This record gives sequence, C-alpha cells and structure tokens, in this order.
Amino acid sequence: MALLPSTSSPSCHRRAAPFAPAAATAGASWAPPRRGTPRLAAAGGRYALTSASTQTRPDAVGRRRCECFDLHQQIVPFAEAYAWQKSIVKRRIGLLDSGEDHSDTLIALQHPLVYTLGSDSKKEYLHFHKEDAPFEVHQIDRGGEVTYHGPGQLVMYLILNLRYHKEDLHWYFRSLEEVIIRALKSAYFIKASRVEGLTGVWVGDQKVAAIGIRGTRMIVYHGLALNVTTDITPFKLIDPCGIKDRGVGSIKAILQKESNGREIDDGLLMDIAYNSLVEEFAELFQLSLDISPHCSFQ
Repeated sequence: MALLPSTSSPSCHRRAAPFAPAAATAGASWAPPRRGTPRLAAAGGRYALTSASTQTRPDAVGRRRCECFDLHQQIVPFAEAYAWQKSIVKRRIGLLDSGEDHSDTLIALQHPLVYTLGSDSKKEYLHFHKEDAPFEVHQIDRGGEVTYHGPGQLVMYLILNLRYHKEDLHWYFRSLEEVIIRALKSAYFIKASRVEGLTGVWVGDQKVAAIGIRGTRMIVYHGLALNVTTDITPFKLIDPCGIKDRGVGSIKAILQKESNGREIDDGLLMDIAYNSLVEEFAELFQLSLDISPHCSFQ
C-alpha cells in the first residue's frame, strides 16, 4: 500500500542515428544524492516535487565508472535502442581480453507501443496472430517470455560486467529487484515485493516492473521496465512474462487509488521514478555515474 506523504514530510534491427540526451551536462561526473531524491508531496489537491534533504553523497572515489545516457522523457523506437545496446555490448566484449573494459553503461528511455518476445517465447502467450499484431513485435535475444513496452513506462538498459560486481546471475536478478523495491519505497512510499519463483516486482498481486537479461562472457545487458504512468490496456492482449494468474499495475494507478483519484502530473512521476531508480542503482552496485553529453554508436 502506498503511504502518501503530507506537505510537511519532507525485449529486425537497423543502425540508428545518435540521440540527444534529454538532460545532460557535458563532462559531468554525477554521484547521486544520499537522501535528496525528489519525493511526492501533496499540496492543494495536486502533487508537487519536494526533496527530503539537501545532503549529498561524499565523493564517490574508487567506485567503478558507469556512463549514463538520460533519455527518460524521450520516446525512442525499440529497434534503434536495441541496435544501440548491441553495439555497446560488442564494443565492451572487444575490450575484455585486454582488460580495458573500465566502464559500465546505463540507458534510460521510453518506447512507443511494442511487444517484445524472448528468445524462446511461446506463441500461446499471445492473444493475437503475430502477422496481425496491433503494434510492432520484436523477437530478441533476452530470456523470458512476451512483454509490452509503451509510453509512460521507464525502461533502463543496464550493460554491466559482472566480473567487477559478482559473477552470479541469480544475484543480479535479485539485485535489480532490490533496486526497484527500494526506489518505490523511498520515492513513492509504496511497499513493493518479490513473488517466490517469479522474476519482477509486485505491489500486491499486480506486477509493476519486469526484468529480462542476457549475458555473454559475464557482460549482462537488457534490464528492467517500470510501469510509471503506463496505459496497461495492451497487456490484456498477452500473458505478460507467461503469467496468467496475476495482474499488471502502474505507479500512477496505485497512487491515485490511495488518494481517491488525486491529480498527479505524468512528467513529474517519471522524473521521480528516474531519479530514485538511478540513485538506488548507483548505491547498490557502488557505481559513479558519468552523464554523457552524446548518445551514439561510437
């Protein structure tokens, strides 16, 4: 259940053109705030952005660098983002043997309406014929079954070399879940949880975040997708992740239910989700994020 704060508390690809980041500072090295992530605060029947504290994290000396491409308010075609991600993985693998893979990568963005299928996805989980799909359908190389991406869903592609973290895929899955659980609690006061035997994050019986990855030579890629203001209607045309007996939810719907329909700004919710996820990701994986001023394949 979401505890609403008061006003006093504080997965056919072509080469893509470069993207311009939504917000980036040239050459800026960024260590996330320790307790300064924006939160929601109710004011005058609407939600406003607030900060729990102005205290910042000490200098992240000794942390592994992570290049961060912030496009969290942009809608990026799936094929272009997938090609971009694959090009980064190819470059990173080429650096392994020489020991020059010195940086991880985070890409945050949204996608237009699209269904993605894991490498071994079953057709039985689609409630339509692929030849007559309502939106684009892409079969990709991540694990897992079918899922949906669309506007209002924050996608974070994480390209990490687990040799510098922990060479354990189970640990990695659980760590990504933990990032999401912590972020929802700290930013929205939402109590989220895991479901034994399944991957992802739930609030009650509703899945709010999906995780899918692929690894090669301990470099993992793909990542997570959090339903922030997502229209969940397209999920009804699939069995998301092959799960038939549980629903799908969004952060916005959860908050509105708890506040009797109080108006919430979509852009604000997306900003808060991005900031909180990035903060928790950097903290759990002990990374120093470097905001890149350019998004390209070079």
